[in-house]
Amino acid sequence: MKILNTIPEKFDGPSAWVGVDLQTRQSQWLYTLTAADISEIEHAAQHFLSLGRDVGEITAQDFPLPQFTDHLQNMSEKLLRGIGVEVIRGLPIKSYSQEMAAAIFCGIGAHLGPARSQNAAGHILGHVRDIGADPNDPNARIYQTSARQSFHTDSADVVALMCLQDAKEGGDSLLVSVETIYNEMRATRPDLLALLFDPIATDRRGEVPEGMKPYMTIPPFSWYDGRLTVFYQRQYIDSAQRFPDAMRLTPEHVEALDYFDELANDPDLHIKMRLIPGDMQFVYNHAQLHDRTGYVDWPEPENRRHLFRLWLSMAGDRELPECFKQRYGSIIVGDRGGIITSATRLHAPLD
Repeated sequence: MKILNTIPEKFDGPSAWVGVDLQTRQSQWLYTLTAADISEIEHAAQHFLSLGRDVGEITAQDFPLPQFTDHLQNMSEKLLRGIGVEVIRGLPIKSYSQEMAAAIFCGIGAHLGPARSQNAAGHILGHVRDIGADPNDPNARIYQTSARQSFHTDSADVVALMCLQDAKEGGDSLLVSVETIYNEMRATRPDLLALLFDPIATDRRGEVPEGMKPYMTIPPFSWYDGRLTVFYQRQYIDSAQRFPDAMRLTPEHVEALDYFDELANDPDLHIKMRLIPGDMQFVYNHAQLHDRTGYVDWPEPENRRHLFRLWLSMAGDRELPECFKQRYGSIIVGDRGGIITSATRLHAPLD
């Protein structure tokens, strides 16, 4: 437990929020666009689309937001050093083509930071929807199913979603502060907390960069440069045990992971929200975990749940420890994150 001697006994900053409290402070994380905001955003998208370029090439300069930029700068500060989440609401997305919606989402994202590849194919614009993948397949990506996910992090500084169509039932978004989980474990089971700083193996699910192992050894908790950083996906930790040379999970490690999951799933600790069409959610990935409840979809293909996703790298962000190179490749602030293999070519597929 020596590692705990170097870390504060309790975090009490804005990112150490408790769900039941944050749920009542909706004005701090939900921003409703004004008519002027919408007009400026739509004009920026129309300007970019007139250039005839792939949405994956969009830059902040291509997407001029002379007034709304101020809000995005404030949101960037909120993500990196505040509560770590914001939902932007009010886009009349039903009136947009899919290309228009993608240009808006990627254009706003470009003002926060460069987009990163979300899979080995180089997709910077992800599609979160049920494509019939088997959630029990160790090479499947859980977001391509309708099953309950679990609290986890992604491979970028900020994870963003744009809701195009919500489900018939379920599919709610869940967020939990990792500093709050740390505080609870430190107060009740510091012996288990210390084990989460071990280099536990996490499955790459078949997307293996050249020269790398099929799993990573990034600890669930890292204490580096005065910051607590989380890296976590329980299903992928469990499936990494299929590799004979991966670190074996002891019964104590399993107990620590189970307790971590129990705290994340405590309805008093996490916040629950339902994204509606037009919502854009931005989540700071290093200080909180996100999840999605299972859902029942509409029978008509055109009405089925569908979200865009972006992974963004942020200027002015925290430093990350060397072990994150296993996932991020580079750990240079503002130029890190994503999944890169020898076959990766960055682009933004619209379907």
